Amino acid sequence: QMPSALSIPLNMSLYDWGFASEPEPHLGGRVLATPRGKVIGGSSSINGMVYVRGHARDFDHWAEQGASGWGFADVLPYFKRMEDSAGGEDGWRGHGGPLTVQRGSRTNPLYGAFVEAGRQAGFELTDDYNGAKQEGFGPMEQTIRRGRRWSAASAYLRPALRRKNVSLVKGFARRVIIENQRATGVEIEVRKRIQVVRARREVIVAASSINSPKILMLSGIGPGQHLRENGIPVIADRPGVGRNLQDHMELYIQQESTKPITLNSVLNPFSKALIGAQWLFFKSGLGATNHFEAAAFVRSRAGVDYPDIQYHFIPAAVRYDGKAAAKAHGFQAHVGPMRSKSRGSVT
Repeated sequence: QMPSALSIPLNMSLYDWGFASEPEPHLGGRVLATPRGKVIGGSSSINGMVYVRGHARDFDHWAEQGASGWGFADVLPYFKRMEDSAGGEDGWRGHGGPLTVQRGSRTNPLYGAFVEAGRQAGFELTDDYNGAKQEGFGPMEQTIRRGRRWSAASAYLRPALRRKNVSLVKGFARRVIIENQRATGVEIEVRKRIQVVRARREVIVAASSINSPKILMLSGIGPGQHLRENGIPVIADRPGVGRNLQDHMELYIQQESTKPITLNSVLNPFSKALIGAQWLFFKSGLGATNHFEAAAFVRSRAGVDYPDIQYHFIPAAVRYDGKAAAKAHGFQAHVGPMRSKSRGSVT
């Protein structure tokens, strides 16, 4: 729940499934970690708490390709309904919804320096990349509420559990039970015991881009030949299950700071203890932010119609998994493509 401790869940099997890619030939054979949430709320309970809706042109492109109802004008009312935004224009942003969206205090001067560097380099500025102007350098938004991580579970599930018709089963889904070509329940594992939960109306599979196709294939829904090779009876031959996997690759660029004003000065055990104590008792201070408080959405080259590169900035130089930090003062910008052409699969 502590926003600044965002790297801890990613390193614990209690919270993360610990998936990894196959050796990637275009990355020198490296195997890449692929974190996915193993807790209520899924990956929203272990992610970086960065809030980005996506560019309007992406939604419109999906609609043009045949995804009826997915144009930006179609989805905007739902974005507005779900969020409780700390700012932005009413025509674009929502207020009073279950998902709290805030902006960090940006007290560290390097946040402003990052945005100013973008301006000096000729890029545009934006006060709200989730609003009318989705291009440029500006503040980054966070799913944090009153100093705590605000996951999908916090926003939706826990309030719903107050209702009499909602129950939470603490177990792991194994497969969907299908009888006469109809989903009638789910087989689950609870405390090493197999149980079946029956469905009167429908079964919704929402277990991430990795576990959802896994559950479907274990249920007999997927590429027929692949299922037969693994001894799974084929109920529905669906070649697309587990295909077209997309993820956003990211790298970060570190730079040594000429002034001792970065967060590296508080990454020692004593300072961490003080930060943790302040957060524990008051839910405030450096522990109450993910420290991604400045961002940029820009075009990678001339001729690109709308932003295809995303930056987020942190005034510290640390390893991606949070296990090590630079000895000197430094800062880093994380950068990655937003419309990657690489495609993978789950088998």
